[in-house]
Amino acid sequence: MIHPQIAEVLASLPAPPPGPLDPVAMRAGEAAQVPAPADRIPVASVEDADVDGVPVRVYRSDAVSDGTLVYFHGGAFFLGSLDTHDHVARALANATDWTVVSVDYRLAPEHTFPAGLDDCWTVVRWAAGQGGPVALAGDSSGGTFVAALAARAADEGLDAVTHQVLYYPSLDLDFDTTRYESLRTEATGYGLETAGLAPFNAFYLDSGADPDDPRVSPIKRADLTGLPPALVVTAEHDPLRDEGELYARRLAEAGVPVTHTRYEGANHGFVANFGWIGDFARVFDQTAAFLNR
Repeated sequence: MIHPQIAEVLASLPAPPPGPLDPVAMRAGEAAQVPAPADRIPVASVEDADVDGVPVRVYRSDAVSDGTLVYFHGGAFFLGSLDTHDHVARALANATDWTVVSVDYRLAPEHTFPAGLDDCWTVVRWAAGQGGPVALAGDSSGGTFVAALAARAADEGLDAVTHQVLYYPSLDLDFDTTRYESLRTEATGYGLETAGLAPFNAFYLDSGADPDDPRVSPIKRADLTGLPPALVVTAEHDPLRDEGELYARRLAEAGVPVTHTRYEGANHGFVANFGWIGDFARVFDQTAAFLNR
């Protein structure tokens, strides 16, 4: 059963406008929902910076460790920004005491594949050069980037990448409703709907991202051995739930240390949208425990 506070919010949402998706209008709608800086979660320091041409925002708590957590926001590769996910980065910094570096990667459709992925890799390589361990974290499509770049780090011997954190990741963009049961059982009524997956991801796929490419659909990577330890968080009422859980099982079968938790009553996007609910706020403490144990 969906959490009652989530159900209340979902019931209040207006129906989406008819016609094709408009990225510019949707981004403007997101931006209008961002709280003013004075109303955001307090954190010891926040700084906008530039890493080899890629804009980032750096967050530090009062008790900073030597670790760097590189965070990739979600948004189906065409939505999301430093501001829309600012609260997530702040919560991660406060909970983990790692320096959090949120990446303002280029978005589809204006920027063709692999522009956004390359931006994230630029920041990962920079973080690896700072000394100390590097963790990769992302939600939804940001989780796609986490899995893809954790694999690239392993392939290229970038040993500084020691952890990967995937929140309800999108791992198989080769959409087939017969492949995962959750695409059918959680298809409607929970925010993200199965019928919306193809049009949402079309901006990315039409920009040149091949769903058979493991950089695009990381679950298609044949060999998962040697990847960094993973925390995989899934939501009960999420069409993408089963692909995330299959990925966690495949990692474990490949000998990768995996912590997987399904958050009951949660829906896709709950870390970003409902992290203020007590039942779900523990995801940040769980992340901290995973990184710091």
